[in-house]
Amino acid sequence: MNAAFDITGIVLETPRLLLREWRESDMDDLFAYASVPGVGEAAGWSHHKDKEESLQRIRHFIAEKHVFALVEKNSGKVIGSLGVEEYELEDKLTEFQNYRGREIGYVLSKEWWGQGLMTEAVQRVIAYLFDELDYDFLLCGHFDGNDRSRRVQEKCGFVPYRKLTFDMAMGGQKPGVLSLLTNPRKKIVFHFSHPETLIIHE
Repeated sequence: MNAAFDITGIVLETPRLLLREWRESDMDDLFAYASVPGVGEAAGWSHHKDKEESLQRIRHFIAEKHVFALVEKNSGKVIGSLGVEEYELEDKLTEFQNYRGREIGYVLSKEWWGQGLMTEAVQRVIAYLFDELDYDFLLCGHFDGNDRSRRVQEKCGFVPYRKLTFDMAMGGQKPGVLSLLTNPRKKIVFHFSHPETLIIHE
């Protein structure tokens, strides 16, 4: 089942990043990376056309209370986002009905690709969700061809779980892989539903 999550008052730290709530004053930083073609599209949404679009997105983040802004410590700039989202298909993925978890999604400024920053951020959030909030599992997906996102998930211990077709925020659908990570402190046994899309096995 989808676990409760509220970002209010949470600040997480890594060697190079601060993860915090979004602020309207982050608009210029968000637009700087979200307006670059290819950044949003890799995650299924169209790059931003103007700063008003970025501001509306920040207001949505603030209202929903489940997306971190990633702040690069040296520059003080927001360079990405990391959401702790409700996973879809909760009623169909019956293997999770007695367990608590969420789905992680992320975007990073193209300027900072290839430096291990998103892996650093995801690992910190995993530690928080498993060690402090006591979640049982996490999901994370990527579209076919998004090898950067796939590598982040592999480095963080996620295991390919299902081959699915995902709806994209910019419209249409695209095939991809949903991956699974379980809390290593717990003894969890899943009985997987819908074997036709499974990659992993019991």
